[in-house]
Amino acid sequence: MAKLLPPLNALRAFEATARHESFSRAADELNVTPAALSHQVAGLESFLGERLFNRNARSISLTPAGEVLYPGLNAAFLQIRQSVERLLDTFDGQILVVSAPPGFTAKW
Repeated sequence: MAKLLPPLNALRAFEATARHESFSRAADELNVTPAALSHQVAGLESFLGERLFNRNARSISLTPAGEVLYPGLNAAFLQIRQSVERLLDTFDGQILVVSAPPGFTAKW
């Protein structure tokens, strides 16, 4: 039986937070509040049974578990971003315009 994957939003929240080393900067990138982002990361930590960040008064840092998880997720999300960019570049400017008399299109 396949193991369940953590929620994608929680993985995305963790990756952005680890990359920025800040809940607030990651929250700005993902258009959510820092509290919502922290809640997502806490849910991921609960799912995994591991703390991923050391939370200090004004900073955060990855725990050993976070250091194991981050490189793979960062590479995966980078690959997804690059794939989407390639797709958008491939079809950039390829617009089909169809002109027809109104009587024809009304019955279409």
